[in-house]
Amino acid sequence: MPPPGTFTARLKVQLKLSIARLRMVQRRDDADGKAQRRAMAQLLEAGKIDSARIRVENIIRSDITNELHEILELYCELLLARSGLLEAPTCDPGLEEAVKSVIYSAPKTEIKELQQVRVLLGEKFGKEFVLTAMDNSDGKVSEKVVKKLSVTPPKEELVQGYLEEIARTYGVDWPKKPRDLGVPPPYADDDDDDDGNPSGGQAQKNLEAVLPVDGKEAENREELTRATPPRALGPNNPLHVNPPSPSTDNPRPKVTLNSAELRPNKKMIDAGIAKKSPQQKGSIRDGIPDVNELAERFAALKR
Repeated sequence: MPPPGTFTARLKVQLKLSIARLRMVQRRDDADGKAQRRAMAQLLEAGKIDSARIRVENIIRSDITNELHEILELYCELLLARSGLLEAPTCDPGLEEAVKSVIYSAPKTEIKELQQVRVLLGEKFGKEFVLTAMDNSDGKVSEKVVKKLSVTPPKEELVQGYLEEIARTYGVDWPKKPRDLGVPPPYADDDDDDDGNPSGGQAQKNLEAVLPVDGKEAENREELTRATPPRALGPNNPLHVNPPSPSTDNPRPKVTLNSAELRPNKKMIDAGIAKKSPQQKGSIRDGIPDVNELAERFAALKR
C-alpha cells in the first residue's frame, strides 16, 4: 500500500484531470447532438420516417451517455472535496456510493483518467472491495448509473417523443395533422327566393345577419331592394345617362344632346363671338357661327 500522502496527492491529480476531460467530452457531445438533430429533421421533412426511427436511437444513447458523464463529474468533485476522508483504511460510508459508482462505471466509459482513479481506489481499498463494486452485490452503486449503463433498447414512446420534439424544434410538420377548415357556409336554394334570383335572397339574409336592424329599417331596406330605376329619361329629367362608348357589339352608339346646353350665353352675344339664336328647336347648331364668319372676325381684329 502506498503512503497516505502520496495516495491522496495522486488521487487529487487524477480527479482534476477526470473532471476536465468529462466537461470537454460533454461539450463535444452537445455539438454532435445538434448536428445529428438537424440531420434528423431533414429526414423527417423528406419523409424518411423508418430511417429516422433507426438513427434517432444514436441520439438517445448519446444523451444518456452525456447524462452519465454529468453524474460522474459530480462524484469526482465530491471525492476531490472530501479527499481527506479517503486516507482512512476503510471507505467512509458517506463516500461509498461515489467510490463504488466510479469503480463500476470507469471501465465502461472512454475517460482514461477515470480509469486511473479506479486503479488508485482499488489499490487503496483492496481487490474484494473492487469486485463487490463491479458486481454491485451490495447495491451501493447508484441506480441512475446502473440504468444509464444498461444496453436495453429505448422504448417506442421515447423514440416517438424524440422525433416529435426534433420536428417541433426545427419547424417540421410531423406527424402530419389534418387542417381544420371550419364549417362550410350554407348553400342558397332557388326555391327560397321569391323573385327568381338565387343570389338576391341569400345576400339579403347574409346582410341582415351581419347588420341587425329594427322593423322600420328592415322595411326601408326591402323597398330599396325591390325598387327599379325609371325607364324614360327625357330632357327635363335631372338624371342623365351617358351613352356607351363604341365597341364591337355597338360600333355606333346613339348620342342625344340637349339643345339647351348649346345655346350661347349673353356674354358671348355681347362680345360678337356668337349670334343670338333664333327661336328654333331641334337644331344643335343654332347660335354658333360658321367658318367664314369666324375668318372675317379674325381679319377685322388684325386691322
